[in-house]
Amino acid sequence: MFIGGTWRPGSGGGIEVVEPATGGSLGRIGAADAGDVARAAESAAAAQRDWAARPHPERAAVLRRAARLWSEHAEEISWWNVREVGAVPGMAGFALHVAEQECHEAAALPGRPYGELLPSEEPRLSMATRVPAGVVGVIAPFNVPIILAIRSVAPALALGNAVILKPDPRTAVTGGAVLARVFEEAGLPPGVLQVLPGGADAGAALVTHPLVRVISFTGSTEAGRKVGELAGRHLKRAHLELGGNSALIVLDDADLDAAVNLAAWGSFFHQGQICMTTGRHLVHRRLYDEFVERLAAKAGKLPVGDPATAEVALGPVIDAGQRDKIHAIVQDSTRQGATLAAGGGFEGLFYSPTVLAEVTPRTPAFAQEIFGPVAPVARFGDADEAAELALASEYGLSLGIVTRDAMKGLALARRIPTGIVHINDQTVNDEANSPFGGVGASGTGSRFGGAAANVEAFTETRWITMRGQAPTYPF
Repeated sequence: MFIGGTWRPGSGGGIEVVEPATGGSLGRIGAADAGDVARAAESAAAAQRDWAARPHPERAAVLRRAARLWSEHAEEISWWNVREVGAVPGMAGFALHVAEQECHEAAALPGRPYGELLPSEEPRLSMATRVPAGVVGVIAPFNVPIILAIRSVAPALALGNAVILKPDPRTAVTGGAVLARVFEEAGLPPGVLQVLPGGADAGAALVTHPLVRVISFTGSTEAGRKVGELAGRHLKRAHLELGGNSALIVLDDADLDAAVNLAAWGSFFHQGQICMTTGRHLVHRRLYDEFVERLAAKAGKLPVGDPATAEVALGPVIDAGQRDKIHAIVQDSTRQGATLAAGGGFEGLFYSPTVLAEVTPRTPAFAQEIFGPVAPVARFGDADEAAELALASEYGLSLGIVTRDAMKGLALARRIPTGIVHINDQTVNDEANSPFGGVGASGTGSRFGGAAANVEAFTETRWITMRGQAPTYPF
């Protein structure tokens, strides 16, 4: 078995690994507290110095071997992803593909030029170089734990940093133990990557420890604000990838069949538990009624169940707290005038794909990030109103526009600030070589994906000058 070994209980005790679909136990894993974080930071800082000094081909080789391991052990890792996260097999396969590609992309970073020569008014050689930040803290959430950890872990390691990864305790195996095992087998030296599953106390300790110089946080906007504030007080950089309430705009010339297909995938894929999920469907009034009818019919036919035992489109949401939050938003929205066109119920942790019609900016399902399989649909009359509705949100992560005139779609996108735009596609897309991030309440901008963004995120700039002879100063 690839994912094996004994995880010693941390100072915070142990964590039960629970399968959302059945409520059964998949095992136990150690839990970290603030003391564990302090010890990890000290050992990581010591290990980082040697790791950064390794020749760049050695670091690249580790990342290439890690990429190969994601592929070689895909079946076992996928099993854990389906069981622990509740992902359907297609989603698990996508996560593994992205993890492999993230490692391939990261493997190219150690060999990149790491500085530039600068002109100087003095007789000296002047240069700017990029050096590892040191110890990077990565805090990853439950929803897509492999992707949302590896996209920080891989480039940070490749660039000569040590990493302390704190996965969500609900997905500590696929979000933590799997990565530890992959990099151990790939030949990463001991101490360079340390995995500490834990709660808020462990997270706060990671953000505040003086040896941790950069924080990469993915999670809710509420939690991200706390992380950013805490990091700011301790004078360290925090890269924040936060929530979303992304709009899919269906213009009056759209192919309705295509639009409905995109809409269903954008809202219901992975039970809507993706930061880029289509949270608001803005549909031209000429197409509105038929769009709602077709989307509701599609939602009603999507199979929901245990992805480990049946071929389903939707699995369970992560836990009862998340399910109850989803249901409360749906109920509040119908009480405030929205029409339930499909779904709206649940059995256990399986929430039915839901369509809400007659939604306005005052409807809770329009205004809030739901993080569940709910498609709120609002109507608009012209491009100005579509832009106004799209902007009626504090979030700015992803945007989709469906139209037969791609240039018209691009012109509309220029009026709506978001970190990501997809013309004639839905809002959920991810590629390892492309920048990823949002604006506004969705985070602090694109800082994952692509060499330039990763170098900027996980290194520091250093100015160096050299002279053949020391200058003489007046005193």
